[in-house]
Amino acid sequence: MARLHAFPGLVVLCLGLGLQFILTLYLLRTKWRRSLVAGGSAAIVGLLCFTYLLEFHRVQREFPAQLVIGCFVISLFWVGCLFGLIPAAVVWRQAEFRPKRREFLRTTSLALCAAPAAIFAVGVIRRDQFQVVDVELPIAGLPKDLQGLRLVQITDIHLSPFLREGALARAVDLANSTGADLALVTGDLITRRGDPLDACLRQLARLKSPQGPILGCLGNHEIYAASEDYTTQAGRRLGMEFLRSQTRMLHFGAASINFVGVDYQPMHGEYLAGIEQLIAPGVLNVLLSHNPDVFPVAAAKGFGVTLSGHTHGGQVNVEILHENMNPARLITPYTRGLYQQGNASIYVSSGIGTIGVPARIGVPPEITVLRLCAT
Repeated sequence: MARLHAFPGLVVLCLGLGLQFILTLYLLRTKWRRSLVAGGSAAIVGLLCFTYLLEFHRVQREFPAQLVIGCFVISLFWVGCLFGLIPAAVVWRQAEFRPKRREFLRTTSLALCAAPAAIFAVGVIRRDQFQVVDVELPIAGLPKDLQGLRLVQITDIHLSPFLREGALARAVDLANSTGADLALVTGDLITRRGDPLDACLRQLARLKSPQGPILGCLGNHEIYAASEDYTTQAGRRLGMEFLRSQTRMLHFGAASINFVGVDYQPMHGEYLAGIEQLIAPGVLNVLLSHNPDVFPVAAAKGFGVTLSGHTHGGQVNVEILHENMNPARLITPYTRGLYQQGNASIYVSSGIGTIGVPARIGVPPEITVLRLCAT
């Protein structure tokens, strides 16, 4: 289980090796020197393989952080560029045989080369430009004393070389500036073993939660980092409660909310087994679950609200006809935003960190403020 965190890196490695193989075969058929093409390709393959090995903490800890970050950025940048280089090489080759259109074709090939690099650069630059997303959360039969209650949610922090403590401090300050009544954290504090978990907990403990303790649940990367127990214990010492198949009843005037938190529910497994015993009758039950795919089960078992993260909103998202198209749709229909089923609702936050590729395209990092309102 602990090695599953390297899966995104394995996908990038396989994709990069495949695209590099295609480009190398094509270049070997051109006028380029074969020794130069072969040597360059071998160096790139070596870099991609070395970068994948750096996914594992035992390897990563042997090298300076600057080298690790550099390898990740260069490898991911090159894989992105390959999507433009391959068609660009084909177009450039066509220019040799079409003198009348040579200038147009070569300009087109240069644009194809530049486009992936430009998009990647913008995504890297914008990956820590946090925004506050205000959401009205409709709840059937909401008691008067809960009307307008505001919950601030932070999720998928992934404090690591790609999100520094200073950036997280800015996110916490932004969350505090919203003046929300209660603060919630829904998992993935770090990415892998060796990441600064204590620094993450220290910053999250600064969240203002005037109507109760900071509540949270754990994500899949807490499992991969083998940090579940430590996160729970250290969080408790700092005033945070990470609920692990546990409940916390909070009272607001004459009304109450029963918060239930669960550890990460493995995708497409048996979701929320035995959770019925944690539901409190006659009050609003709110489930904190890192994995949003549990929503239909949670709704059927009596949770009025589910709050999740995990998907990063796909991290790369294109909206077509008001539909979000992103990689997360391959694993769950609940990728980003508010969804409803009967009287139950789920909000899936895009989170603030990144995984795999240190960039966000079409999915700004978000701090979510949920305002309870009666339907």
